[in-house]
Amino acid sequence: MSPVAALEPAAELSATAEPRGTTAADRRPRLAAYLAAAIIVVVVTGFSVIGVVNLLPRSVDAFHAGYAVVAAAALLAIQLLWFSRPSTRLDSPAGRALFAVMAALAYVPLLTFGLPWVSMLVYVGSTGLLVFPRRYGWVAVVVALLSTAAIYQVFGVKPTNTFYNVFGILFYILVFYLLSRLARMVHELHAARTELAQRAVAEQRLAFARDLHDLLGLSLSAIALKGELVTRLMRKSAERAKAELGEITATAQRTLSDVRAVSHGYRELSLEKESRTAESLLSASEIAVRIHLDQGDLPVQVRTLLAKVLREGVTNVLRYSDVEHCEIDVRHQDGKVVLEIVNDGVAADDPALAPGSALTALPDEVAALGGSATAKTGADGRFRLHVELPLPSGLGAAAAEDTGERSESASKEIRRLLPVVMVLMGIGATAHLVQLAPRPWEIALAIGSIVALLALQFSYFNRPSTQLRSAQSYGMLLVQACLIYLPLLPLGANWVSLPGLLIGNALLVLPPVAGWAFFVLNIAAFAEIQRLSGADLTSTIFYTAATVMTSLAVFGLLWLVRLVTELAATRRRLAEMALAEERLRFARDLHDLLGMSLSAIALKSELTARVLPLDRDRAAEELSEVLGLTRQALSDVRSVASGYRELSLDSESRTAKSVLAAADVRVRMEMLGDELPTPVRTVLAVVLREGVTNVLRHSKVESCEIAMRRTDGGICLDIVNDGVERNGQRAEEPVVPEPGTAAVPRDSSPGSGIGNLSHRVADLGGELTAGVEPDGRFRLRAVVPA
Repeated sequence: MSPVAALEPAAELSATAEPRGTTAADRRPRLAAYLAAAIIVVVVTGFSVIGVVNLLPRSVDAFHAGYAVVAAAALLAIQLLWFSRPSTRLDSPAGRALFAVMAALAYVPLLTFGLPWVSMLVYVGSTGLLVFPRRYGWVAVVVALLSTAAIYQVFGVKPTNTFYNVFGILFYILVFYLLSRLARMVHELHAARTELAQRAVAEQRLAFARDLHDLLGLSLSAIALKGELVTRLMRKSAERAKAELGEITATAQRTLSDVRAVSHGYRELSLEKESRTAESLLSASEIAVRIHLDQGDLPVQVRTLLAKVLREGVTNVLRYSDVEHCEIDVRHQDGKVVLEIVNDGVAADDPALAPGSALTALPDEVAALGGSATAKTGADGRFRLHVELPLPSGLGAAAAEDTGERSESASKEIRRLLPVVMVLMGIGATAHLVQLAPRPWEIALAIGSIVALLALQFSYFNRPSTQLRSAQSYGMLLVQACLIYLPLLPLGANWVSLPGLLIGNALLVLPPVAGWAFFVLNIAAFAEIQRLSGADLTSTIFYTAATVMTSLAVFGLLWLVRLVTELAATRRRLAEMALAEERLRFARDLHDLLGMSLSAIALKSELTARVLPLDRDRAAEELSEVLGLTRQALSDVRSVASGYRELSLDSESRTAKSVLAAADVRVRMEMLGDELPTPVRTVLAVVLREGVTNVLRHSKVESCEIAMRRTDGGICLDIVNDGVERNGQRAEEPVVPEPGTAAVPRDSSPGSGIGNLSHRVADLGGELTAGVEPDGRFRLRAVVPA
């Protein structure tokens, strides 16, 4: 039996297309790279060793033996150390130079060793496919095959044997090439994970910026506008000024609620709720509104985006003072969901689509989900906002297809060549059978079993979607065993089959230990069959080693093709994980930066309303601070959207002192004058802001101490206040962290500002503790290395 006759796939390692004992998605690419490297080393080294062993008995002197070993070792070293390394740039000048060296090492020894050296031409064909563009690479393959055929003819080999060996060379050329390509694909996919995650995060940051503008920009601008109005009304009408202050307070509280909603999960907007709000706002503005809402069952992404579009569209309608009628229509149409907002009262020189307006961003957002958006004034003078989004059948698939496009494109050629490799196995086995000169019925029986084996392999075991570890797979494995071994009974010494298919597929279907035990058992059985059929020891070793080697080769091809598909999904999951982390970071920063500002705005607005009838000068001062806080909050919105600003610790300490004093809390503050590193300064500023926000939550607080000092562990910030009670009783024990850990405060429920701070401080290697001490005072302590 020949090497080609013994070439069968050992298939995959597990039913889930992942390495044995591995379940973590982030470990699969690394283990896949190790597996690919191991298979390449075993297959290529085994091929070279078999070639040299087949050659040495013909080399009678030590010089020729050394010559053969050195030449084969050089070919092996170049293949493994350069062409099989995933990180090597194959089309470089060095790659072409090494190809020329390999060609010389493959062809020159033919002058000395002749026919036994022909197998080394495999290196020329496989590296040619790797180094050169496709058409020139196949030229190298054709040259290698024609050279093989010519050499066999020169040595007078029978045409059937020549045909058989040419197919053997082609088989190994494709095996070497495909293994190298797949190992390179695994490496590229592994390296692409970070790039993909970074792009997803960048896109999400842009979405954050847009949503922050929609959610908070308008509210904060309204507060600033009303604050200016109150300033003017204070001298004319105290009652009207007080009413406006009440609206400022209500707006600040609503906005704070929105911030908390975002920080609890980047909220999903309700299309129904937005439509009711739109109807209420338009009716209050004396605009006749008609709403038809036929949304049906929509995906969250579509529903949320339509709600955002509706909100922005209604905001745009309210910008016009002459609008009398507005129609809002949501309907299903031709596999899409359509949102239209139509209003009159628009001037010819419509400013809605001016650069920088909110509506100009809608087409990009809608296009991200595969839809389209238009906003324009028609011939009838009415303004029409028209948005179309595909329904679920067309959603998500586009993004998924785009994410896996690179891996799909890269593996397409491999999936086409894999059946070719297996067909070559069948042809090689058939050619070997003809050389044995069996009777016609024996030829028919052997060819029939080989064709049935290949059909079963293509239709079942080669399919990436096949559930391998199942009762059906066990049954298919039994059928395959019958197709391979039952013909041995009537054929005897003329038995030719593809036992490696059974061996490899057993590794797919059976549990790990059983699979590899089955592998060893069948390889031993194959060797024993060779011995009983009359093969000598050298031939038995040769054919058994070839079976092991080619089984591992096709095992790698099948398993890695499946892995490429799974890695595409893994890349998507990793990108989603990076997105989730970025969303969490955004929520924390949003809460930390805006929570105190909005709480302070609401508090100072109430205080201004209380003191207005008694002391207008004091009210004017408080109102001035409200406006300052509002401008600061607007700045914070921009900073969070554009990339998390560097906070000023001095500014935060002044703001904290002012806000606490306005709340009638006695403040004693000691701050360091030293220059601190930017990350430390920013985190401590956020801790100070959140700590003061926490103080303002408790109505019984009378005094607060804020102290910053240097310690052996770095910089320590303490915020201590009295008046904290739990269930009417003073807590008796403080929160004490375990040594060497960053303590998570007791008040660390989801969305809690102090809970968020623990993560921020821990990121710098620091510790955050928060709790009530025995004397009843609440202490927030942050220690950050500096």
